[in-house]
Amino acid sequence: MSKPTFCALPRCGAIRFSGDEAQAFLNNQLTCDVVALAPASSTYGAYCTPKGRMLASFLLWRSGLDFYMQLPTTLCEPVQKQLSKFILRAKVKAVDVSSDWKWFGVAGNDSVTLVRQVTGQAPRLKHEVGLAAGAMVIHLPGNRFQVVAANDSAPSILKALSTGAEETDPECWEWLEIQSGIPTILPETQETFVPQMLNFDLIGGVSFEKGCYPGQEIVARMHYRGTLKQRMCLANIPGTERPRPGDKLYSNHFGDQACGTIVNAACSPGGGFDALAVIQIASTETGDIRWKTPDGTLLNLLPLPYGVPAQA
Repeated sequence: MSKPTFCALPRCGAIRFSGDEAQAFLNNQLTCDVVALAPASSTYGAYCTPKGRMLASFLLWRSGLDFYMQLPTTLCEPVQKQLSKFILRAKVKAVDVSSDWKWFGVAGNDSVTLVRQVTGQAPRLKHEVGLAAGAMVIHLPGNRFQVVAANDSAPSILKALSTGAEETDPECWEWLEIQSGIPTILPETQETFVPQMLNFDLIGGVSFEKGCYPGQEIVARMHYRGTLKQRMCLANIPGTERPRPGDKLYSNHFGDQACGTIVNAACSPGGGFDALAVIQIASTETGDIRWKTPDGTLLNLLPLPYGVPAQA
């Protein structure tokens, strides 16, 4: 049996929200139900403009009374500044703590045993958070673990991971995220998608039961009126040229008008690049989706690991 794999995740950062009113504040700003988020648990979610377009996607978890919002490092500062505009007199403090922690991803055979040996924690349930001395451990979809280690604990954790697992490139983790159907908003795709387009309603990132938040009216209308025309799909794009977030897709159904957008892409072990892409539902039914131009490379559509309705 092969060893588990691990990699450093240098592109991950986090904003910590603390204070007596942090939970209520976040619940009024984000698509996920923060009030229902139990201690030592995590959820996906989105932060939207008033028009329902996503400024950020994130993983949010609770550690004690604090909330950690994990984002790409390129978005931590702008999102922290944007959210801070609405704190006003609320008893909330939002701090970019990216430099205080180091991120590691662990996956593969017997990863649960390795993570327990390294940190003393290995949460069994998906989205459960294990709180260890100097580290937080999150169980992610795809039977993966993310270890968020305080700077003073990171060297010993890295040494232990190196002993028990094979080190891989961070792009392998990005590929696993794509295979798990978990998208990441990047600067190139900000304000492009409504959460349902990225399947956030299917991965627990949108609550239709909670109160208002920026964009809530648009998101709810799309849900209840069934007006969603695009959904995120998983696909392989053959070739050696890397697809980029924001690249356009085309199909005969829409002619010269783009029918979709690349969200994330990573090298596939089987060749080419696997990608998450938001595509017009009508085009996915034809199966003829092209990258960059109407006569460009043909996408091979693949199944996602969770059920996706044919139409909303």
